[in-house]
Amino acid sequence: MNGDSPRLVELRRRVQADPASIAFAQLAEECRRAGANDEAVAVCRAGLAHYHDYLSARVTLGRALTELGRLDEAHAELHIVLSSAPDNLAANRAMAEILHQQGKLEDALKYYKKALHLSQHDPELENAVERIEHVVSPPAPTAKSEDAPTTIEDLFDFDTLLAQLGGGTQPKPAIAVPLVPPAAIVDPLAGVELPADDNDPFAQLERLLRESDQQDLHAAPRPVEDAETLEQRQRDQRVMATLEDWLMAVVADRNNPASA
Repeated sequence: MNGDSPRLVELRRRVQADPASIAFAQLAEECRRAGANDEAVAVCRAGLAHYHDYLSARVTLGRALTELGRLDEAHAELHIVLSSAPDNLAANRAMAEILHQQGKLEDALKYYKKALHLSQHDPELENAVERIEHVVSPPAPTAKSEDAPTTIEDLFDFDTLLAQLGGGTQPKPAIAVPLVPPAAIVDPLAGVELPADDNDPFAQLERLLRESDQQDLHAAPRPVEDAETLEQRQRDQRVMATLEDWLMAVVADRNNPASA
């Protein structure tokens, strides 16, 4: 054929002169590398009729059949090789490629790993193993469970807010805190309506603040507090007041058409 390499021409001449020549295996491989897969298959089948146990020629046959999309025939040829030589690197790699094309990823991964072990180091095989492992055994998701309730601590860093609002405050002596009748407590968010959207952090904050207020209304009267406990509670109250003011400002801005 025009454009064939001198080596391919010479091998073809030798095999034509002697159909039983062992050079058929070299000729078939050269044909396969040149993309002449049909000729490679024909040469292999003719030569294997004389040399049935010539495993490298059978691997060439399997690879040429794979290139032609005849995967079942290729699988059968490579199975013969691996039955006799399970550590044949080329056969393991070719078998992995066939199974990969057939979508049998777990089986393909087994042969890819075997080929990688036999080759010691092969970047292409390493990449193939990594890609298939990612599909066969993907990493477990780390997203927060939908069943876990959302808390206000999930939305804001209270430690930072407390440090900013209460840093440097000196301890104060314990004092009695007067109790405020529940009827005198005014909800600063009364009358403010936010969309009932569980994915809206503002709506979540508003709901959590209301629940916190309701819990305070029904809580038992607090005993006299020591300085440290009182200071901590005062800090919490300042944080809550700051968040309430901020939330009301956001709501007002949302409800103001001029700010849109």
